[in-house]
Amino acid sequence: RCQRWVENCRRADLEDKTPDQLNKHYRLCAKHFETSMICRSSPYRTVLRDNAVPTIFDLTSHLNNPHSRHRKRIKELSEDEIRTLKQQKIDEAFEREQATQELNESNEQNTVSEEGGEEQEEEAVPLTLEERENKDYLKSLFEILILMGKQNIPLDGHNVDELPEGIFTSDNFQALLEYRINAGDEVLRKRFEMTAVNLEYCSKTQQKQMLEICESCVREETLREVRDSHFFSIVTDEVVDIAGEEHLPVLVRFVDDSHNLREEFIGFLPYEANPEILAVKFHTTITEKWGLNMEYCRGQAYIVSSGFASKMKVVATRLLEKYPQAVYTLCSSCALNVWLAKSVPVVGVSIALGTIEEVCCLFNQSPQLLVELDNTISVLYQNNKEKGNELKEICRSQWTGRHDTFEVLVDLMQALVLCLDAVSSDSSVRWNNFIAGRAFVLSSALTDFDFIVTIVILKNVLSFTRAFGKNLQGQTSDVFFAASSLTAVLHSLNEVMENIEVYHEFWFEEATNLATKLDVQIKLPGKFRRARQGNLDSEVTSENYYKEILSVPTVEHIIQELKDIFSEQHLKALKCLSLVPSVMGQLKFNTSEEHHADMYKNDLPNPDTLSAELHCWRIKWKHRGKDIELPATIYEALHLPDIKFFPNVYALLKVLCILPVMKVENEKYEIGRKRLKAYLKNTLTEQRSSNLALLNINFDIKHDLDLMVDTYIKLYP
Repeated sequence: RCQRWVENCRRADLEDKTPDQLNKHYRLCAKHFETSMICRSSPYRTVLRDNAVPTIFDLTSHLNNPHSRHRKRIKELSEDEIRTLKQQKIDEAFEREQATQELNESNEQNTVSEEGGEEQEEEAVPLTLEERENKDYLKSLFEILILMGKQNIPLDGHNVDELPEGIFTSDNFQALLEYRINAGDEVLRKRFEMTAVNLEYCSKTQQKQMLEICESCVREETLREVRDSHFFSIVTDEVVDIAGEEHLPVLVRFVDDSHNLREEFIGFLPYEANPEILAVKFHTTITEKWGLNMEYCRGQAYIVSSGFASKMKVVATRLLEKYPQAVYTLCSSCALNVWLAKSVPVVGVSIALGTIEEVCCLFNQSPQLLVELDNTISVLYQNNKEKGNELKEICRSQWTGRHDTFEVLVDLMQALVLCLDAVSSDSSVRWNNFIAGRAFVLSSALTDFDFIVTIVILKNVLSFTRAFGKNLQGQTSDVFFAASSLTAVLHSLNEVMENIEVYHEFWFEEATNLATKLDVQIKLPGKFRRARQGNLDSEVTSENYYKEILSVPTVEHIIQELKDIFSEQHLKALKCLSLVPSVMGQLKFNTSEEHHADMYKNDLPNPDTLSAELHCWRIKWKHRGKDIELPATIYEALHLPDIKFFPNVYALLKVLCILPVMKVENEKYEIGRKRLKAYLKNTLTEQRSSNLALLNINFDIKHDLDLMVDTYIKLYP
């Protein structure tokens, strides 16, 4: 705590003082502490709380007004005072020297510490020449590894299979090491000048050990900020392949010292097929390996690939059992309809989603293919150019992540099939074999009746949640009012479920019309017919089959999933968004946040004064000046100059802000996810490394080379 006081006061001259010296000889004015940090048990005595840290400093007033009468002046010391200070410094130096001598003597006498006794912290002993050279050598190695991580250079160079027998070539790490020696690094040159040319300077095992330390030290910089802010949320992205093994990317959300909501990447977690084992490892990694206290976790969200949803739901459930306040929510970076579709436990839906991704990926890889698709759309929409231009614009974006993905796909189906058919059957040399082959395979997949009926049913079922999902990714007021509309959405879906025969009949008719337009035969899936081996019941029609196998389970699942993801706690949290002044204004300042804020009572600095404080907060905005606009987001509210006068409101806004369902208002603080996507896109699967990935994604985080070297020496003496 002393160290934090010194850092906050910007007193670099006190950084080398011990806590005992700071406590004896230095004082800090009470004006630098927030009122919530001070206990006033009597008018004559000021007592600080145990966790008090000074935060109120005016570090710029002297720049604006250098002649201010309140400016601190340097006190002129008398000769007696100067003599006293000098003597004090001499005494302190003598005490330190004496303590060092005593410690050295005791170390000589007691080479082995007594059993049961605690080991004393050793004073810094001067390093020998050999030790200093070893530290400098390790520092050079760490510098090379950090450079490779930041620049995304893989450790391995040429594949052994590519080289003729008997030829030795350096990997990338050794090549950089040699380059550094040639550039004049004396420490490395001394170390390796007598080493054989075809010998590895640094073994793979040592590289791995050092990389793990680099990763740990860089991660710790982010985790330190997370711990300082107390509350956080955990978000995972889609499972990725790293050098042949599946890993789960983990991100953390928190509000930093500058009141900015940030989402940072903190590492990969090896994926486990067994959800119970995955849940245990997930919890152990976060709490024991990364040192986060899950008691402060206020939200959890999992963006998953199709087929992984049920497993991650088990992880969420297990964490909720241990930490009820870690609310399970949707993630703001994923559209609700896409998330719901990926979670549907029907094989046909997973296959359809995979096909859609492949189609989108193929067209995005080739600008020529997009031009061909544009031409096809122009021909099909000659009589409706506005619609045609809209579809062309959509095709140039990542349209598979939209709220209306399935509506767009149904509109594009004919154009996509005609375009892919033209590419796969083109006899000229316009298209290479890869594109022509992929076009043929994808055209066959799109013209399968199973695919057509799947996307039409998904389009119709998810039309009931489209507006609701769009509002969840809208402004703060949209999110607040969306929470109130959930009941109506569930009512509509329950009504569909009760009349599923009627609804399915309309959906199936739409699917058959689209199939007819594409000249696709309407039939039962081949796998179903083969399984029955000709013993088909005459009552099993295509319409009945798809009702039982697709429509019913899809509607049932979406109803249940909405209930699970929008639990009572989640909805209570979203109702607290009426704290945001613009939402308050839309409700005519007639709000009752205190009823919904019960779940966060233990997170507030002064829960007893919450009701009175909320009343003052409402009055402040209700009777504001005419030229003052109401803050429209939590981000704006947190950056109000007087927000600290409302400590409970400030604490509530910080907790609401980190819920994964809330979008990160300032894009520059959402770079963790963008850099993760860029790393995965730009790095071949076999060259990916979970250690180097963290260094690359967090390239701008400061790193302490001395700490890395000391840690390495302690772990691997």
